[in-house]
Amino acid sequence: MRILYGVQGTGNGHITRARLLCSALKQQGIQVDVLMSGREGEMPDVPEFGRYRKVKGVSFHHKGGRVNKWATFHDLSLRQFAQDVKALDLSSYDLLINDFEPVSAWAAKQQGVDSLSISHQAAFLHDIPTKEMGFWNRRLVRNFAPCKYNLGVHWADFKQTIVPPLVEALENISNNGKILVYLPFEYLHQILPLLKRFTGHQFVCFHPEIKHPVSDGNIQLQPISRNEFLDNLRACAGVFCNAGFELPSEAMAAGKKLLVKPLFGQFEQVTNAYTLQSLGLAHVAESLEPYQLDSWLQMDQAEPVYYPNVAELLATYIKKDQWQNLEAMAKDMWQQVSYPAASQLLMANIMSDRAPSAESLTKIKVSG
Repeated sequence: MRILYGVQGTGNGHITRARLLCSALKQQGIQVDVLMSGREGEMPDVPEFGRYRKVKGVSFHHKGGRVNKWATFHDLSLRQFAQDVKALDLSSYDLLINDFEPVSAWAAKQQGVDSLSISHQAAFLHDIPTKEMGFWNRRLVRNFAPCKYNLGVHWADFKQTIVPPLVEALENISNNGKILVYLPFEYLHQILPLLKRFTGHQFVCFHPEIKHPVSDGNIQLQPISRNEFLDNLRACAGVFCNAGFELPSEAMAAGKKLLVKPLFGQFEQVTNAYTLQSLGLAHVAESLEPYQLDSWLQMDQAEPVYYPNVAELLATYIKKDQWQNLEAMAKDMWQQVSYPAASQLLMANIMSDRAPSAESLTKIKVSG
């Protein structure tokens, strides 16, 4: 069996999820080639991908904690996109696995190749609660990287065909009292004054603007490094980050208390933030105001969420050519998930009576 894995490169979460599943697929003896698009600047070295292809795709731009729609539109080249789709020959592949990557998805659609979306964005194709999604965002999710089969990834199944997060199992979990900060969509000059106010706490801040490790009072500044980041995630007391999907999932699995600040103008992050809060799994900071961080710092350590090895289970189903039975896969995985008791009660209340509305979070009660 030969698979092409299309990966959206604009977020590290897509890459992390693909890295885990690629590794699991290769352990099953499946040949996997990788295509990445949307990544600007230096391409990441991902050993699990091997030598992968890069195309332009679509890059989402941001500025000061918000999506920059004008810059995103200005960078878009429809001619280049159409050329890349036409040039991608999928005749030698049995299946496309896609994580919100548009070039390979549209190529598979045009060439009649089976395609399976395994992504957080695919969850929004199902009847789940959303916030600030709107008509155009819904069309974007449906048409940006269309696949024949869609397997969403989320923190709850919401009575839909959704699987739990793909997270890397971390060993030697400890608590050194430090707070891990990763806010790549915010300006560093806005983050540092906030952290410096809390002299009684130690912070480890990773940010794209940091090029060399340095200490600044109660803050350790670190350049982006996956291995260093995981070491600090294992040892920290809590995580303060944007409201993406993969890092909050890793933090919850490690039993770290979690504060998320959504990237406004990006419905996925806004929905993520309030879904986490509604399930009792995180708190939300709507801005970089001291009072929002202060109240969270006083909170106790969180209980971990247990997730099975979703990547391994997915790879097993794909190897056995049973991956089309999406409901059976999802049911098998959710039976192995374990939440803190308080979250179980909140989740039961949210999903009681009927599936939640996809248009709003009316059944999700958000404080603040």
